[in-house]
Amino acid sequence: MRRNPTEPEKRLWRALSGAKLGGHKFRRQSVIGGAIADFLCPQKALIVEIDGDTHDAPSDALRDKALHQLGYRVIRFSNPEVMTNLDGVLERLLAVLDATPDRWNSPHPNPSPEGEGLETRNDNAPNQ
Repeated sequence: MRRNPTEPEKRLWRALSGAKLGGHKFRRQSVIGGAIADFLCPQKALIVEIDGDTHDAPSDALRDKALHQLGYRVIRFSNPEVMTNLDGVLERLLAVLDATPDRWNSPHPNPSPEGEGLETRNDNAPNQ
């Protein structure tokens, strides 16, 4: 994992962090099946990759296929796209997110069993 993101990654992260894009939550540099995704929307199983100068299309195609077999969809943008047309990138990404079904119905993939960890109240009991 890189400690120093590229400028396009920084710009896109500023637009994605804090659920700023349509309320969709993203993680940065998530490890998935031995690969490191630039950005991941877990709820949608959507990976966003920013392709820089070292972009290798055949290698990326194999990686994308492996991620697809794990249930993820990959969308790619180039560094120049992010740097010169961030609004267009965000519009396209939001359209993909809105058209992609959620992986799970609850806000968390492993919700607690009903009532676990919650204090229950008996409405028939006298107030103390």
